[in-house]
Amino acid sequence: MAPFKVGPDYIDPGYHTLAAGRPGRNLDPVLVGEDMVAPLFKHGAAGADIAVIEGVMGMFDGRHPTSDYGSTAHMAKLLNAPVILVVDAWGQARSMAALVHGFRAFDPEIRLAGVIANRIGSAYHAEILEHACDEVGLPLLGALRREDALKVPSRHLGLVTAAEHGPEAVRVIDAMAELVAGGVNLDAIVRVAGEAGPLDGEPWQAPVQEASRPVIAVAGGAAFTFGYAEHAEMLAAAGAEVAVFDPLRDTRLPEGTKGLVLPGGFPEQHAEQLSANEALREAVAAFHGPVHAECGGLLFLVKSLDGHPMCGVLDAEAQMTPSLSLGYRDAVAAADSPLCTEGIRWTGHEFHRTVVTPIRGEKPAWIWRDRAGSVVREGFVQRRVHASYLHTHPVANPGAIARFVRACE
Repeated sequence: MAPFKVGPDYIDPGYHTLAAGRPGRNLDPVLVGEDMVAPLFKHGAAGADIAVIEGVMGMFDGRHPTSDYGSTAHMAKLLNAPVILVVDAWGQARSMAALVHGFRAFDPEIRLAGVIANRIGSAYHAEILEHACDEVGLPLLGALRREDALKVPSRHLGLVTAAEHGPEAVRVIDAMAELVAGGVNLDAIVRVAGEAGPLDGEPWQAPVQEASRPVIAVAGGAAFTFGYAEHAEMLAAAGAEVAVFDPLRDTRLPEGTKGLVLPGGFPEQHAEQLSANEALREAVAAFHGPVHAECGGLLFLVKSLDGHPMCGVLDAEAQMTPSLSLGYRDAVAAADSPLCTEGIRWTGHEFHRTVVTPIRGEKPAWIWRDRAGSVVREGFVQRRVHASYLHTHPVANPGAIARFVRACE
């Protein structure tokens, strides 16, 4: 099975990877453009018998309140894929018929193929819901009982990641698999998947570049889990040797490191342990090659995070706040850097509850306009460092990845 997630979410694909045994991937037309969705889907689904795409929010919730662009519905239309509606059935009976009818009537282009009722109370409850679905001519393909064993703890930015949840994440996935196997008509689901329409075009392939195989160290482990699967694939295709290291455990950068990628994640949850790894912090501070840091990676580079010493590469401090910064940003590169040239346009996504003071250096990484139309200058470009809160998808700008690898040679 090939798993996918609609939108820029990094946490769900971690659980998808654990469940499917292959990388969970994101599909987001806002970040990569409509034309790249089908090629990326074909790339991620290669060799799989079935592909399952988890939606985002409600089915018609996209980037703008008056459009479905970037929504689950938009994705279904781009991929000519049937949709199975998963409905929270808690406290519902015949009203399920009205709800399902409304979803189907709202956009006739969506091929609603069936319903799975979640959080049912009993076998009799499932019978009632099945009759309700029959009234509107859609099959009830599954009914899942309420089950405490399926709960995953949440915190300030959503679920605890699979990497941090550890053995408990495996236990939860196993419990989910057992529940679905007993409560969902999997044969019918496979038949529905077989009704997906054909897709034109070839699978996406990472652009291949000639390079002298520089070692690019990519932070991983429990504190740095926010990355797209295509990023490492593109670095390798552009000529890099990708070496993953764990800033929570490793005391030095990989041998021969010429470039450093610090993706997002939850360093704020591990600030004390990251700070205690003084040897690695000093190695990062002394590193003079190109650095690309996003969100959590930015926090690792500042002088301190919630009072805990970090790497001190950037003359800034970071603190947790109660405010959430969330949303897509249509950004313009504000300065030349190892990642991109000044003026490059790149739509990214911001998602954090921390604040960095100052928010930018002498040369910011990005400029964009907020909802009020005010100019926002964010991030840091200094020496050979590009650091920012903005999460970007590398497929949208393959030239930037090639540029970064060349800078590391």
